[in-house]
Amino acid sequence: MSDDAANSVTLRFLAAPMDVGHSGSVDAGTVLEWVDKAAYAAAVGWSKSYCVTAYVGNIHFTDPVNSGDMVEVTSTIVYTGRSSMHIHTVVSSRDPKGGPETMHSQCMVIFVAVGPDGKPIPVPQFEPSTPQEVEQRDHALARIEVREQIVNAMNAQDYTDAGTAERVVLRFMASPTDVNWGGKVHGGIVMKWIDEAAYVCASRYCGKDTVAVFSGGVRFYRPLLIGHVVEVEARLVYTGAKGMHIAVHVRSGDPKTREMNLTTYCLTVMVARDETGTAVPIPSWVPVSEEDKKLHAHARELLEIRGRAPGNRLPDHLLKASGS
Repeated sequence: MSDDAANSVTLRFLAAPMDVGHSGSVDAGTVLEWVDKAAYAAAVGWSKSYCVTAYVGNIHFTDPVNSGDMVEVTSTIVYTGRSSMHIHTVVSSRDPKGGPETMHSQCMVIFVAVGPDGKPIPVPQFEPSTPQEVEQRDHALARIEVREQIVNAMNAQDYTDAGTAERVVLRFMASPTDVNWGGKVHGGIVMKWIDEAAYVCASRYCGKDTVAVFSGGVRFYRPLLIGHVVEVEARLVYTGAKGMHIAVHVRSGDPKTREMNLTTYCLTVMVARDETGTAVPIPSWVPVSEEDKKLHAHARELLEIRGRAPGNRLPDHLLKASGS
């Protein structure tokens, strides 16, 4: 790890064989775990207090990271609220023997500083001092309204047994190996679970191996504790010409009770790829029930909202409906 500036942290390490997943390269869930760790380091370094993940913005996964690659994850604070820190995070890698560096993904992560009682506390305010810092600050501010629209649209949806789309539920106990430095399950582990559930759901639907190309609107509602029962539900809500849009809910609760609370929600886009790594067409999903139709329209609404965000553009094969 290196500190490149007071508001920036870079983690550097080799991608290990154990990081390789079902796709033959490093899975999106592991990349998200790296993103969360680097952003956490930047947030704690800036606030000098324990911090929790609140939100992870749109993240596109481009070229894969391979075992043995030298990986760099740079997290830079670009804007601060009263207790929140908006952290621009970039993942890149290169062959350690030499060669050009490849950027794999970038996103905005929001952390909140909390005190010993778990309540938000003020953080030092970040003041941009260079044209680049001003541009990054303005970009973060411009996305706040879009993010609120996405969160409101997500909160307005119901997911019940009335849906007929492909659905997968993974259940397990949160173990001590999942703990973070504050005694909770850290956000990176939760995002790894989300990627795994989305993979199972998408692969069952299309009958092929799939990989994540996009995750958006990852909202963390409450902490998840060691020893809790965890339920990760992934449901297909929309198909593009090649992309499968999977809504994922993470719930948890004390095993001594039957109460399960929503901890995290996001939408992930998965694609099936051929031997060359090219995304291939997938079967079109047609909504059947009223709930199906509402969630299908909800997915389209999220695409339209994200399309209005500054500098954001999803590939056409993810935007266009199947058969169009």
